[in-house]
Amino acid sequence: MTRQKFCAVAMGCLLAFVLAGCESDMSANSTFPTSSRGQVYQTGNVPDDTIFGKGGIFGDDEKELQDGIGSGGGLGVNAYLWRASLDTIAFMPLSSADPFGGVIITDWYSSPDSPNERFKVTVYILDRRLRADGVRVTAFKQNLDTSNQWIAIPLAPKVTADLENAILAKARDLRVAREGE
Repeated sequence: MTRQKFCAVAMGCLLAFVLAGCESDMSANSTFPTSSRGQVYQTGNVPDDTIFGKGGIFGDDEKELQDGIGSGGGLGVNAYLWRASLDTIAFMPLSSADPFGGVIITDWYSSPDSPNERFKVTVYILDRRLRADGVRVTAFKQNLDTSNQWIAIPLAPKVTADLENAILAKARDLRVAREGE
């Protein structure tokens, strides 16, 4: 027997074994589970014994949320700082937002009033607690020169401090609106 014939026979046998292993009983006598038949859950009333119940798949328990150390909503960072950061820089287009790492990166933004300058902001949320040192902002500015090249311009530290303070004030307002003082 030649080598080609041997390989063809071997491949045919292998194919027959593979196809035989795929055979299944596709009869019409299928059975369906009846243990949860007739149970209907209203929207928002998920039972506690599921992964989406109390605490959720990534969430915290209610005690941690009341103490202010939880993140809420399954986020890896403080939910108030996250929401406040997004609200504060909402006028800028987002490039990336990572709620588990706590990083929000905007794309370049040019104001309609001054199209020859543009800004980019990166917000870092550093803590799961609502703290003054829980947020850090870096901002970048570029101006368009006469040869249509963007030139980096240093920003005063007051700009980033003002953005951080605006985020913290918004986060405090969100927390007061939800939990009271």
